[in-house]
Amino acid sequence: MLRRDFEEVVRQALSELPPEFQDALDNLDVQVRWAPTPEERRRSRLRPGADLFGVYMGRPLTHRTHFDTMVPPDVIVIYQRAHERHCRTTAEMVEQARQTLLHEIGHYLGIDEGRLRQLGVG
Repeated sequence: MLRRDFEEVVRQALSELPPEFQDALDNLDVQVRWAPTPEERRRSRLRPGADLFGVYMGRPLTHRTHFDTMVPPDVIVIYQRAHERHCRTTAEMVEQARQTLLHEIGHYLGIDEGRLRQLGVG
């Protein structure tokens, strides 16, 4: 799949998020990349051969103070390769991208891995 086509998949997934999630996305940049860097894999504590669908890079809202103004946007990166490896159709890819976005937005909102699993986006 071409990058621009995958970017459209991610745009569609974003548009399908519940309004309360869309409304929470303040000063947040969603990016698409082919695959994580070795440093991103290390920080995510991935096992060798494991795929990473996305990552949140920033300071969760629950850890911010009134001093956290005028800061660059936090970033959610969605990795194309993992989505292509695990999805057979564009519809599956949109759904996986939506799940990935929900997961990473959860981190942005300050929700930990355990709670995200309980919510069904772990």
